[in-house]
Amino acid sequence: MRTIFFKNVIFLLLLLIQSFANSEHIAGDGDDHIYYSNGFEPNFLAFDGKAKVDSDTGLLQLTNEKEPYEQGHAFSRSPFQFKSNLSFSTTFVFAIKSETGRSGQGMAFVIAPQRGLPGARQNQFLGLFNETSNGNSSNHVFAVELDCIYNVEYDTVIGPHVGIDINSLKSVNSTAPGYFVDGEFKKLNLSSGEPMQVWIDYDGFVKEIKVTLAPITVSKPDVPLLLWSQDLSTIFLDSMYVGFSASTQTVPTYHYILGWSFQIEGTLTALNLSSLPKLPQPPASPPPESKRSLVIIVSAVAGSVLLLALMVILAFCYLRRPNTTNTPERPPSPPPVAGLRKFKYSDLEEATNMFKEEIGEGAFGTVYRGVLPNTEIQVAVKKVSRDAKYGSKQFMAEIESLGKLRHRNLVHLYGYCEHEGQLLLVYDYMPNGSLDKFLYPKRNPLYCTLNWSQRFQIIKDVAAGLCYLHKGWEQVVIHRDIKSSNVLLDGQMNARLGDFGLAKLYDHGADSAPTSRVVGTLGYIAPEMHYGMPSTQTDVYAFGAFLLEVACGRRPNLVAERGLHLVDWVLSSAKENAILSTVDKKLGGEYAEEEMLLVLKLGLLCCRFDPTARPTIQKIVQYLSGDAAEADLRALQMTDAAPVRNIGGGNTSPVSGTYVGSTSSGNDLTPSRQSGSPSSVNEAGPSVIRNAFTR
Repeated sequence: MRTIFFKNVIFLLLLLIQSFANSEHIAGDGDDHIYYSNGFEPNFLAFDGKAKVDSDTGLLQLTNEKEPYEQGHAFSRSPFQFKSNLSFSTTFVFAIKSETGRSGQGMAFVIAPQRGLPGARQNQFLGLFNETSNGNSSNHVFAVELDCIYNVEYDTVIGPHVGIDINSLKSVNSTAPGYFVDGEFKKLNLSSGEPMQVWIDYDGFVKEIKVTLAPITVSKPDVPLLLWSQDLSTIFLDSMYVGFSASTQTVPTYHYILGWSFQIEGTLTALNLSSLPKLPQPPASPPPESKRSLVIIVSAVAGSVLLLALMVILAFCYLRRPNTTNTPERPPSPPPVAGLRKFKYSDLEEATNMFKEEIGEGAFGTVYRGVLPNTEIQVAVKKVSRDAKYGSKQFMAEIESLGKLRHRNLVHLYGYCEHEGQLLLVYDYMPNGSLDKFLYPKRNPLYCTLNWSQRFQIIKDVAAGLCYLHKGWEQVVIHRDIKSSNVLLDGQMNARLGDFGLAKLYDHGADSAPTSRVVGTLGYIAPEMHYGMPSTQTDVYAFGAFLLEVACGRRPNLVAERGLHLVDWVLSSAKENAILSTVDKKLGGEYAEEEMLLVLKLGLLCCRFDPTARPTIQKIVQYLSGDAAEADLRALQMTDAAPVRNIGGGNTSPVSGTYVGSTSSGNDLTPSRQSGSPSSVNEAGPSVIRNAFTR
């Protein structure tokens, strides 16, 4: 009996030890570890956004699949004390799952000076930073990201990747997800919905970070996925919080944490993988009905379908009747656009305070300033004019193109709205408005004149954005309306190209389809557009006119109303070795002569009559960045050999004369003969042209 008693006592002690090993050890004041292996306890974690713990299973859920643009944070409720030269290790099991087969942005393990990462954005920043804080050394944030998508602005790895982030979403080191087995690299799909385990180890003495990834069916690989040397003592403050961040961006996605172990110094406690909470499973199919019940159900469904079909046929015949009333045509409602949020009209009314603060006139409509409800995100809301001839079509073009583009020098579109035939766009608010207000401050006395350094940087920003449109995206995008009023400036005077209402898209390697309409703004339209041939080189022509506009401080379309063109004036001055006489007088002679000459000559080169004689946008970027070859630089000196266009800046028909009128509202250009105007620059002569501009 005594032997049996002692055996039972030992058995109970072993059960108690096992239960203690499987229980949660929660970090508190003075603790140096966290351990969750059979479910999370919500009372010992701090949450915000969509993060929560399932009360039944103990599963930590950072986001759910109900709607896009979600983020979630789960951090230790109490901070850890991070001292100089300390080491730490952590391991966790995660799963990323989407019922649609596509994935949202991803998630990250984070060490930060405060919980919840205030101001973090769910769009594009993994819930870690925003446009202002990203890259700031004052963040003191260390993260290991598990990113399911490629972001052209920050990522160097195309596709899903694992990265080490320090104060910025631009990783200091990143690679495709996977693990090494016997020297062979096996790829992993981060958004497969299958549980995977991550190990992160930092040695404070050798200043080395190791990141390892593997399925939970595989032991920790000997070779880490990422290895990076960095002294984190300069990043960490004395008190830091540890936890997780996730964001869905445009695709509703679940981000789960099944188990987590964290240790400062000492030995990391391994997770008991057999005790981890289970992931939710799709609902099971209902049990089969009896044959009689099945017949009844099938009969009822078939009868309902036949009745519904009959009703649809009757309704179709009724709607096909001739309409004798003159009801106004209503623009078609836009279909849902992948990657964009569809706003409620009431939300936009609240955001703009009933559309009270007008900040400008865009193509086809008026633009208002607003702040999205329940956020501090400032936006610009464009109401597309109801009576715009091409309003609905151009609205569709803008949301289809701009909604998918992502570049720091392009205006970011958040979403759109359709309400009773009224179409609206919601995009980034640019605090400093459009460039033309700074180039022509006499008409806008509240705006100061830009110095040359600012103008030259704006030119390079626009060139970078245009290069992305022509070469950097999955399709070729022809903007077709490049001009100073469509260049917007953010709070730091960085330039972004906007207003894609006239954009055309086509595949790389294919030719752009001809068009029967000449669109754009007078003074920026290339000559070949009169034959309906838009291409990347028509954008280059408009960019050349834009270069001359920024350098000379004159509007090409206003100058063209005199029967002349800004390009002709600069060209004639160049032929008389007086090209610098065209420089904007508002600069007061304060400019870098070498840069100014580059911009003026490059503008002339972009505005050549023959499209094949114009440089590509890649070559333009090389010119502006100083990377152009010597042979290319010699081409800039050949201003005398530049073919001369007909008067009107590419807006002149070779037969009928000068086109007059503006197409900024999308109207077709109509030809008319302007009497009394010379038909070409050669007939007028350089001196005549120069005098016309200096009168």
